[in-house]
Amino acid sequence: MTEPRLPEKCRKEVAENAGGICEYCRSQQSLCPVTFHIEHILPEARGGTGVPENLALSCGGCNSHKGTKIVALDPINRVRVPLFNPRSQLWQEHFEWSKDFTLMLGLTETGRATIEALRTNRVGVVNLRRVLHASGLHPPPIQKQ
Repeated sequence: MTEPRLPEKCRKEVAENAGGICEYCRSQQSLCPVTFHIEHILPEARGGTGVPENLALSCGGCNSHKGTKIVALDPINRVRVPLFNPRSQLWQEHFEWSKDFTLMLGLTETGRATIEALRTNRVGVVNLRRVLHASGLHPPPIQKQ
């Protein structure tokens, strides 16, 4: 078995600081069938390192759609903007929930571009949010930085 690229202590620290919640789409790791990833906000391919300030807890869907992206197109203003950075920005300043709590809505160019690029409103995630909200388990609390 190969050694993980990031030390286990670092991985645990990132997951604990995120409260076990994807820092992009707000999915809860304890309610998802697959393990979340520790992702590089600035990807290694673009010079990012494995320091805690560059790491975020991410569900597999958000992580795979993000890939090496650091900017994306705002679908309204059609300008390229940086993706949401959970280490330096507050989720609630860039996003909000729809009235039924199933869709993430972008409040800023960065929020809208991140929603599009990471596909945070994927059908499966929206369906899961609907069921979890009906059960009183969604939305999760907002973490304070």
